[in-house]
Amino acid sequence: MVKKILWALLALLLALVAAVGINTVRKGSRQLQVPALAPVPVDEKAVAERLAEAVRFKTVSSREDAKANADQFLAFHALLQAKFPKAHAVLKREVVGDLSLLYTWEGADPKAKPILLLAHQDVVPVAPGTEGDWQEPPYSGAIKDGFVWGRGAWDDKGNLMSQLEAVEMLVASGYKPPRTVYLAFGADEEVGGVRGAAKVAALLKQRGVQLDFVIDEGLLVLDGVVPGVRQPTALVGVAEKGYLSVVLKISGTPGHSSMPPPKGTSAIAMLSASLKRLDDEQLPAGLQGVAFEMFDTLAPEMSGFSRVALSNLWLFGPVVQKQLEGAGSTNAMLRTTTALTIVNAGNKDNVLPGRAEGTVNFRILPGDTPENVMNHMRSKVMAPEGQYELYALEDAKPASLYKVAPTASRQYTMLNQTIREVFPDAVVAPGLMVAGTDSIHFGGISDHIFKFSPIRANSEDLTRFHGTNERLSVKNYADAIRFYHRLIPQVLEAK
Repeated sequence: MVKKILWALLALLLALVAAVGINTVRKGSRQLQVPALAPVPVDEKAVAERLAEAVRFKTVSSREDAKANADQFLAFHALLQAKFPKAHAVLKREVVGDLSLLYTWEGADPKAKPILLLAHQDVVPVAPGTEGDWQEPPYSGAIKDGFVWGRGAWDDKGNLMSQLEAVEMLVASGYKPPRTVYLAFGADEEVGGVRGAAKVAALLKQRGVQLDFVIDEGLLVLDGVVPGVRQPTALVGVAEKGYLSVVLKISGTPGHSSMPPPKGTSAIAMLSASLKRLDDEQLPAGLQGVAFEMFDTLAPEMSGFSRVALSNLWLFGPVVQKQLEGAGSTNAMLRTTTALTIVNAGNKDNVLPGRAEGTVNFRILPGDTPENVMNHMRSKVMAPEGQYELYALEDAKPASLYKVAPTASRQYTMLNQTIREVFPDAVVAPGLMVAGTDSIHFGGISDHIFKFSPIRANSEDLTRFHGTNERLSVKNYADAIRFYHRLIPQVLEAK
């Protein structure tokens, strides 16, 4: 009897091993097979100098002051007009919301759906006191060691200038777009895009425009960053997480610190308990949606156990999910994240405050809703009814905009093909944009919105994003120009 059981277990184990092996082998590469594109000639010295000039303008935006650094933005506009004369002679230029720009390149068929290229003019400020940590002054636009240095070189003047460089080249070559091309350059993306991209989207909607294809800054060509993948990985953002900040205010009995109330009943104690519970009991994670499609696409490109596990999620799913939840970057792809960002309470060391408040920022996974998040947060409050207040801040993104661009579409295929042509050593997969972009404002007028920056980056480069020593490789910048030069006609002429 024991032998029979052992033989049965062995047979079951062998069948399981066979099934895992077959699944792993059968899951072949999903990469498009396209020939590498012969590099379009780009004058690297000239384009780097133009980008360097753009970096020298301190186009720092402000949430509170719409006119902050307006002189810098206007000077930047003048630079664009001077450096791209052929494009400005052909494209219609409009100023939206005082400082944002909308360009229209009329196509031969006015009835055909147009496309939109997005980028933003504004940059984040340099953290006070860190100026001396920069290898080159943050607004110097220095060209050194093969890089353009300075705030905005990467985020996002590199995209903006490379788009205009590509358009200037196409216009100079006599290219006539079969469909209309829009370029929109917001001036307040870093503070939400309400005055820029949102107004551009509203203007286009008012004009009855439905966009066939939208591309904005986003995920990158990552080198040595994605575990298990030896090749560079070009991740295309097909969705963007929503944004919701919620304020929790809790009231308690004020008084002298020498006579504190019972344990856990002060305003600070109840707020602390509530925030700890929110941090400990976060919204559930799941290997599904965009995250599942990304890993399913990358699995055949991996080696070793990573390939085996990701090719057999029916068996290894829980193990893989637990591992992914252990790192901030991958955990953010699996759930609506919870971040405790602001706490305010008390102003004197011997006085019990009558009120304490905290702000919690949620980045909402596609498919989740602000209503669900609010209910979740309410369920974690450790204070009696009547002693707390919950409300969302105004910069929340409505659930109607949480769209996922389909990868089984002509639009995604054309973008995928362009990436494979310009970056032939990279594998392409869909991904989830966990930060915010201007493109979220266009969800009402397009179903095909992609968040991708044609920028190569390794793990060391990623620390420069919004950080110290921001820079962009001149060779990488030239490839970004080639990317847009290829993408525009590729998408416009696709059937």
